[in-house]
Amino acid sequence: MLPILFVLLSIFNPPNDNWVQIRQYLVKDYIAQTVQLTLTVAVLTALLGVTLAWLTAVFDFPGKRFFRWALILPLAIPPYIAAFTYSTMFSYTGVVQTTLRNRFGIVPNQELITVSSMRGAVLVFTLFLFPYVYLITKSFLERQSASYIENARLLGRNGLSIFLRIALPLSRPAIAGSISLVIFEVLSDYGVTSYFGIQTVSTAIFQTWFGMYDADSAMRLAAWLMIIVIGLFLVEMLLRKRRAYSSTTSKSRPLVPRRLTGIRGWAASLFCMVVWCAAFLFPLLQLIVWAGWTFDSMWNAGLFQLIYQTLFVAVVSTLIIMIFSLIAATANRTRSTSSFVLSKAITAGYSMPGAIIAIGVLVVFLKLDKVWTAFHHQLTLGGIPLVLSLTLAMLIAGYVIRFMATGYNSVEVGFEKMGRKYTEASRMLGHGITATFFKVDLPLIKGAVMSGCLLTFVEICKELPLALILRPFNFETLATKAYRYASDEQIFEAAIPSLLIIGISLISVYVMHYLDRKWEK
Repeated sequence: MLPILFVLLSIFNPPNDNWVQIRQYLVKDYIAQTVQLTLTVAVLTALLGVTLAWLTAVFDFPGKRFFRWALILPLAIPPYIAAFTYSTMFSYTGVVQTTLRNRFGIVPNQELITVSSMRGAVLVFTLFLFPYVYLITKSFLERQSASYIENARLLGRNGLSIFLRIALPLSRPAIAGSISLVIFEVLSDYGVTSYFGIQTVSTAIFQTWFGMYDADSAMRLAAWLMIIVIGLFLVEMLLRKRRAYSSTTSKSRPLVPRRLTGIRGWAASLFCMVVWCAAFLFPLLQLIVWAGWTFDSMWNAGLFQLIYQTLFVAVVSTLIIMIFSLIAATANRTRSTSSFVLSKAITAGYSMPGAIIAIGVLVVFLKLDKVWTAFHHQLTLGGIPLVLSLTLAMLIAGYVIRFMATGYNSVEVGFEKMGRKYTEASRMLGHGITATFFKVDLPLIKGAVMSGCLLTFVEICKELPLALILRPFNFETLATKAYRYASDEQIFEAAIPSLLIIGISLISVYVMHYLDRKWEK
C-alpha cells in the first residue's frame, strides 16, 4: 500500500509552475478524451459481450460448441499488439487496402478506413476486451437464470421479451462487474492510446514524467486518476449492495438451450464467426505472416536473451506473489476484521492502473535510496552505497504490488472449497500450524495454487506500462520490445515477440476455460 499512499498523498503537495500550465491548457482535453474513450468502449463491449453470451447460453445453433470457448481467445491478444497489427493491416500498403485496389479496383476513403484514431482505439478495445463481458455474463446466465427463463417460456414470452425483461435485469451484477473490468483496462492502458496518439490521463502521466521530466506533476495526475478509479470502484460496490440478485433456492440446474433452426441458426453462427475472425483469427494470421518474413533476422541470440529476461522476472515475481498469497490467505481463514482489511489492502493494486503503481514504486525506492545513502555516509562505510532504484528489484516490486490479487484470489478460492474440517482434524490430532499447512492444507489446494501461479505468470509476461517505467537501463521484456519495434515503425520485427506473448496468453485462456468447465460440474 505504501506506493499507492505516496501517490494519493501527493495531491496535497504545493503545485509547481508546470502543473499550473497542465491544469490550465491540457487537463480538460485529457479528461474529455479519457471519458469519451472509456464510455464508448464500455457501451460497445457490453452490447457485443451480452449479445454473444445470450446467444451461446440460451440457444443451440451450428458451431455453438466451438464458439462457446473460441470467443474467449481474443483475451490472449493484448490490445497494444492488436493496435499496431490492425493499424498496419488497414494502412495504404496494408493487406486490406492492397486487396481492395488490386483485386476489386476499389480505392477507399483514407479518412474513413484508417484506424489510427479515436475510432480505431474504440474498435480495438471493443474487439479485444468484450470477452470479459461475454465470459462472466454467459456463466451467470447458464447457472443462475434457468428457472426464470424457462418459466417465462411457459408463460408464452418470446426470445426478445425474455432477454429484455428477464435476462438483462437478472444479469445486471454480472454485466456491471465485467464492464468495470473493461473500464479499468482502458483507464490503465498506455500501449493503444500512445500508439494512436490519443491524449488520455495515462498517456499524460508518461509524457509529463519522461517528456517534461516533472515527477511532481506526473504524481499529481496519477493521484487524480486514482481518485477516479476508487470512485468507480465504490459506485460499483454500492450498485451491487443495494439490490439482491441471488437465487431464492440453493438448488439450481443448468439452462436447457433452445434449438435455432433454419436461417436463424445460420445467422447466429455467421455473427459469431465474424466477431471471432475480427477479434482473433485475422490479426493472428497477419502476425504469423510477418513472423515468417522476419524469422531469419529475428531468430538469434538476442531473442533468446529477451525470452530469458521475460521468463526470469515473471518467475521470480510469481514465486514472491504466491508465497505472500499463501501467508495472507492462511491468516485470513480466521475471518477477523484485521485479516479482512489486510486481504483487501494487498489486493488493491490490481484495480490500479500500471502507471500509478509504477510512479508510486519509483518514488518509494528513490526515498529509500536517499535514506540509505545518508545512513551509509553517517556510518562512514566507504565505497559507493547500494542503489535500489532503477534496478531489477524495483521492477519486481512493481509486479508484486500490481498482481498480488491474481495469486491471492486463487489461493482464497482453494481454501473456501476445501473448508476447515481437515485443518481442524489435523490440529486436534496434535499437529502444529506449520505442519498442518504443509501436510494437509497445501496438498489439498495445490490445484488452486498452480492456477494462481500460471495466471500471475501470464499477466506479468503481458504487462507493459510497469515494465516501460520501472525496467533497468538496457533491460527489455517481450512486451516492451514488441512495443518499441511497433513505435519505431518496425512492425514486421514486432511480430515474433508478439506471437510469443500470445502463445503464453493462450495458456491463460485455456486455464480460464478449464476452470469454467470444472466449476460447471
